[in-house]
Amino acid sequence: MATAATHSPETRSLFADRVAMIDTENAFKVGPFIKEVEDKGHQVVRCNIGEPDFPLPRHIAEEVKRQIDSDNTHYTDPQGILPLREAIAHTMGEARGLRITPDRVVVFPGAKPPIGFSQQTYCNAGDEIIYPSPGFPIYESFVRYIGATAVPLHLEESTGFNFRGSDLDRLVTGRTKLIYLNSPSNPTGGVASRAQLEEIAHVVLSKTAPEVRVYSDEVYERIVFDGGKHESIASVPGMEERTIIVSGVSKSYSWTGGRVGWAVFPTAREAAVFKNLNINYFSCVPGYNQMGAKVALESPESDVAIAEMVAAFSQRRDVVVAALNAIDGIRCQNPKGAFYVFPNIAGVCERLGAIEAHAALPPAMRDATSPATLFQRFLLFRHHVATLDRKSFGRLGSEGKHYLRLSIATSLEQLELGMQRIERASRDADGFRAFVKEGRNLC
Repeated sequence: MATAATHSPETRSLFADRVAMIDTENAFKVGPFIKEVEDKGHQVVRCNIGEPDFPLPRHIAEEVKRQIDSDNTHYTDPQGILPLREAIAHTMGEARGLRITPDRVVVFPGAKPPIGFSQQTYCNAGDEIIYPSPGFPIYESFVRYIGATAVPLHLEESTGFNFRGSDLDRLVTGRTKLIYLNSPSNPTGGVASRAQLEEIAHVVLSKTAPEVRVYSDEVYERIVFDGGKHESIASVPGMEERTIIVSGVSKSYSWTGGRVGWAVFPTAREAAVFKNLNINYFSCVPGYNQMGAKVALESPESDVAIAEMVAAFSQRRDVVVAALNAIDGIRCQNPKGAFYVFPNIAGVCERLGAIEAHAALPPAMRDATSPATLFQRFLLFRHHVATLDRKSFGRLGSEGKHYLRLSIATSLEQLELGMQRIERASRDADGFRAFVKEGRNLC
């Protein structure tokens, strides 16, 4: 009797190939390193995370509690509850001089999901996606994941880390499908002027097809300094029907854990597609938090809380920028919005030997790091200040760009201590050489 042949199953990878294509957000990745330092008894000045250090305003918290007590804890409309979408349509439209209807609004668990969803929804393999670099890392991270082509638009210090229409014009091709804007900017704090947005809009309207979309990330819209005013490209004539406007409660309302964000789409048809993505991925956003977001948008108490927070950020910015500019080898512009500073540390990298140390690393390690990364890690592990390097905000074309991002969303006392430590680290050439020679925690 013949026995059945035995077959050895073909060995295959545990993970799909696409998993290797997606990167991460280093603001969270650095957390375990901070814990490692703190577990050794050191107190770390945390300038890494983009989270306001202010409590959720009491009137918003009370509404969330009231909604939970009212049993608003069940499934809701996957597009977002109508009262919140009406509030979003009204407040976003009024601030931008637009007439927005609730059927164009979709509510997400935070302002991050529509970043990747937009690439999945509008772009096919080979389409080109233009995004600012340095910029929020998820813009670049998703591009390879969906098979599109990343086209970084490099922001220069000489222009205040803003870009003009001519900068965009050089990058637009017949394959362009999606263009990201972010103002106020993470990580640079740059704020686009109306004139700059008009230049960009002219290029979009004259050089791209009607199906090309601009993704305008405006999540820091209420955090603007020195009497400045937030401007949206959607307000430029002809751009409302081309622009996805994104915002949320995390930054302006100091409610990162609430996970309520939203997007206003050019058409209700597009909004319906994103509603379907919500159904497939999340089902819905908790109703109690959505009602809290409605109160956040509509209550005059919110304006008071935001003004107090922005005033504190402005004071901290002034102190930190002055302290950084007093350090030999560092220069730092005065950001106009958000709650970050983005100093140029090229002089420090040169003085400490970080550029040479990076060039001497093994190829794999060299590719994963940069001179700024080496200084960033040195700051954390030897001088106990947590920051992020330039490479954390767009890898493509970041070579030779020596910057750090510091969040000022921590107390003034902690920031002053952090500046003292950075100044000491900038002069600690012997310590830096020893850190690199040890070879641990370099990337």
